[in-house]
Amino acid sequence: MELGIDLGTANTVVSDVRRGIVLDEPSVMLLRRGVSRRERVLATGRDAADLLGRAPSEFVAVRPLHDGVVTDLEAARLYLRTVLQKAGRRAWGVPVRAVIGVPVGSTPLERRALLEAAEEAGIRPVTALDESIAGAVGCGVDPLARRAHMAVDVGGGTAEVAAFCFGGVLAHRTSKLAGDEMTLAVYRHLREHHQLYVGELGAEDVKIRAGAEDGPLVVQGRDAATGRPRLATLPAAEVADAVRPITDEIVRTLAGCMDDLPPQALTDVLAEGVLVFGGGSLLRGFPEDLERGLGLPVKLAEEPLTCVAEGAARALRNRQLLGAYGRS
Repeated sequence: MELGIDLGTANTVVSDVRRGIVLDEPSVMLLRRGVSRRERVLATGRDAADLLGRAPSEFVAVRPLHDGVVTDLEAARLYLRTVLQKAGRRAWGVPVRAVIGVPVGSTPLERRALLEAAEEAGIRPVTALDESIAGAVGCGVDPLARRAHMAVDVGGGTAEVAAFCFGGVLAHRTSKLAGDEMTLAVYRHLREHHQLYVGELGAEDVKIRAGAEDGPLVVQGRDAATGRPRLATLPAAEVADAVRPITDEIVRTLAGCMDDLPPQALTDVLAEGVLVFGGGSLLRGFPEDLERGLGLPVKLAEEPLTCVAEGAARALRNRQLLGAYGRS
């Protein structure tokens, strides 16, 4: 098997070199306390996400990554083993080669932790590739070209921008504010302004629908005063306003990348435009806010949720690209 893996804080996407996208599920795992390691994993991905807020107290939900990096090696290894099974690995011993996306701002130690977890899960050889580069490749950009390009990846744990040319990264910036903080802002807005309590999945759903729908949004939750179920209706634009302090700070952080760009590279990016992808890029008005903050034209990727995994899979067949940007 040859796989490109986007192991995100919020979602995991896997692309097979031959079959295309084979997995696209939330990055969450449900574990049982106080049992053997083999019996600990009850559910992963969408099955685990459906049980959030419903499972008994002896079950605990775990996200293998936080801010785009591994925080628990054992949990990451268990999760990756399940990912391989869901992606089509039918027997232990079937060789798996993979390229895994990593934040461009991750440290060598953080990358090493992810690669070790992948190797222990049965992926050999495994190579790390900056997510900004992988996403650009998935959108048809050649990072080995002699013209500079710029890509922005807004995930659940981090938002990043990277400018690259001819096999090297020219400049980059990372914001620890990203999609998860946007979801939290929606949760707080509903609680404070509509006296409505919703769960993590409910707030995430409202955020996603606000980017996809034009009409009023109907939200179901628990009334803060009575504790009973209640519906609330709010305009999609109100959700965008609720997360604007987060998006403004993200844009300010990413815009600092412009200070490090050589003049000729800036000319290239001005002509080509800035490519933006990741789940956070679908928030209503975010591409326009980014365009104003950078002072450069911004274009949304055709497949913003899957292009990192697709680009990582394509990189497996490009030795020159992995030689220039890959980290192992």
